[in-house]
Amino acid sequence: MKYSFIVPVYNRPDEVDELLESLTTQTLTDFEVVIVEDGSQKPCGDVCQKYAERLNLHYFAKENSGPGQSRNYGAERANGQYLIILDSDVVLPAGYLQAVDDELNSQPADAFGGPDRAHESFTDTQKAISYSMTSFFTTGGIRGGKKKLDKFYPRSFNMGIRADVYKNLGGFSKMRFGEDIDFSIRIFKNGCKCRLFPEAWVWHKRRTDFRKFFRQVFNSGIARINLYKKYPESLKLVHLLPAVFTVGTGLLLLLFALGLVGTLFCPISKYLAMASLLPLVLFSVIIFADSALQYKSIGIGLRSVIASFIQLTGYGTGFLQAWWKRCVLGKDEFQAFEKTFYK
Repeated sequence: MKYSFIVPVYNRPDEVDELLESLTTQTLTDFEVVIVEDGSQKPCGDVCQKYAERLNLHYFAKENSGPGQSRNYGAERANGQYLIILDSDVVLPAGYLQAVDDELNSQPADAFGGPDRAHESFTDTQKAISYSMTSFFTTGGIRGGKKKLDKFYPRSFNMGIRADVYKNLGGFSKMRFGEDIDFSIRIFKNGCKCRLFPEAWVWHKRRTDFRKFFRQVFNSGIARINLYKKYPESLKLVHLLPAVFTVGTGLLLLLFALGLVGTLFCPISKYLAMASLLPLVLFSVIIFADSALQYKSIGIGLRSVIASFIQLTGYGTGFLQAWWKRCVLGKDEFQAFEKTFYK
């Protein structure tokens, strides 16, 4: 067997149903599916049973250990030459696996990954979040965009790797957040050939509301410093930009507030207040225009502005907090929202 899809699941039976349904439509059918239930209170066993005759499907339930260790659990039980790691909140177009196969037949790769998109059925908020996570203006295109500020690192929502390479590298680490980047760094450090497969894209739901999205990106900012402590060379300029944006936004808002207070004593201070907001307004206009044109929706454009500020300042504040605790105070690795991340 050539391909094994490995999907860790935590309390998301409805998402698994959509993912499995999309797997039944694949034009290339030489694959198996390994679902690993990671200690869920809402198991997806009944959902998997629905597809038992339509897919070569293996369902395993285990105690909770986090997504990385659950992927390792699935990899140990997979039979494919290539392991394709997916998150449970993705849906595959019918030609996904064929695109992967075409790329590997044209040029071998030890590991690979693909970009993500927002499906037309997603809510406006989900589309706005997808925009903020994939736009060059917010993430520098490092998640598979055509323009990018750093090389592409496969992410666990859409990552493939040769089974023997996976085994030799020891799979995913025990990091709770950033474990996919940790794995990608080790892939590169061990001299493996890793490529972006542009046509092997998935529809990725990500978070369903801004509150959950903030928690996700806040932890991502923390994870970046945790990764820096393990691999100092992994920290690049693009990773510092959200922290710079966060500090800059705070300073501009402070100047705005001082300008407003200053108008009580000096009317000319109102110009200071107005000028301090110009950079933020300009950034908002760029985000709104780009997103609104992309989705042909004013509503999504407006939500994309909110999502972009959450993405940058959430990541930036997590990054700064972790930098202070780990690099200044010398504390050990940590993360936030451990108990409420999925609620």
